[in-house]
Amino acid sequence: MIIPVRCFTCGKVVGSLYEKYLKLLGEYGAEENGNSETPAKRALDELGLTRYCCRRMLLTHVDLIDDLLLYTPKARQARAAEQK
Repeated sequence: MIIPVRCFTCGKVVGSLYEKYLKLLGEYGAEENGNSETPAKRALDELGLTRYCCRRMLLTHVDLIDDLLLYTPKARQARAAEQK
């Protein structure tokens, strides 16, 4: 769904960091320097998220909005028209 604006536990604003997090994941995932740190750890460290409660908010988020949009009435009508 939509990333929560604040951390559920401590209340720190994390919603504005999600897009930066995804961008950093893409950059660090492409690099393979033999670094022992995972791309997620490096990205979260660079964003300044030190509390594990805030890190959890970004690590465990699943973006389902694109999947849910397939089930709107307009999308169903479009799929039905394609099948005919």
